[in-house]
Amino acid sequence: MTNPTPAVSTAHPPDALLRVVNPSLRVLLRTPLAGPLRKQFMVLNFTGRKTGRQFSIPVSAHQLDGSLYAIANAGWKHNFRDGADAEVLHGGKTTSMRGEMIADPATVAELAHRLAQSYGAKRAQTMMGLTFRDGTVPSAADFREAAEREKIVAVRFTPLT
Repeated sequence: MTNPTPAVSTAHPPDALLRVVNPSLRVLLRTPLAGPLRKQFMVLNFTGRKTGRQFSIPVSAHQLDGSLYAIANAGWKHNFRDGADAEVLHGGKTTSMRGEMIADPATVAELAHRLAQSYGAKRAQTMMGLTFRDGTVPSAADFREAAEREKIVAVRFTPLT
């Protein structure tokens, strides 16, 4: 009998908590007081594709093969569907970057699986906003199923030249 609980699920903090934490994180990451958080998180400053509204969103920063990624299923991801410029605060520095959304579930799964392996199961769940049913790093196939079910994407940020 198969377990009905998915091997990988999204696990976001409650909206009320995010309304308190996100503004504080945006400010803290601009200061030396952020310490190691400056590498674990980044603040994305960008203009909405349809609305023209300005966004400033703190997200987990993932580094893999020399590239900087965000893993998301939140609505802001759509602003990077066809690529978009953003000012990215990471490591205490703001850099003009181009964000490109990667929506292919197989590619997202491979990235997420490699990130989870590099973090280890416990830290991966915190850093990636996911829960792993068995407490171990799930397979790439499990990540692919989650990417399809939860509409999880990766956004790769590269410096503008």
